[in-house]
Amino acid sequence: MIMKYYVNNRQQDGSGYNHEVHKEGCYWMPSNVTYLGEFYSDKDALTEAKRYYADADGCAHCCPDINHG
Repeated sequence: MIMKYYVNNRQQDGSGYNHEVHKEGCYWMPSNVTYLGEFYSDKDALTEAKRYYADADGCAHCCPDINHG
């Protein structure tokens, strides 16, 4: 299923100190984000996010398959 993805524009505080990728509707998605586009997989969204932030990582809650802590 195709989903809309976003990346946090601020490094998260705490574990990882990275820019997290979130799916639309994620409870943990902050307000300061960049829209990445629509993708069929979390992995494709992460690839796009890394064009903005080399340290991009997936949200542990909505994108656990691409979360590396």
